[in-house]
Amino acid sequence: MTDLNNFSWPEEPVMEAKIRRGLFQIGNELKRAFTKFPGPQHSAHEGYAVLLEEVDELWDEIKANRGHTTSAQKEAIQVAAMALRYMLEVAS
Repeated sequence: MTDLNNFSWPEEPVMEAKIRRGLFQIGNELKRAFTKFPGPQHSAHEGYAVLLEEVDELWDEIKANRGHTTSAQKEAIQVAAMALRYMLEVAS
């Protein structure tokens, strides 16, 4: 397991800031999801269904030519948060 404080970030300061901001946003979304849906995902099938729903919502944004918008970014954050939740609750 890597401590993010000791993680070797890219040399480019702008990219490092973007990564840190993205991880912060994913963490906030994960906290929101745990609050809204406090029970664990009970199976790989359930975790996959939740993740697929989020990916489908991102795909809807892309198909509507809104793939570079704030709403698409929010969907991508939700995809990442649900992938992390899957990792923590199902695949651990």
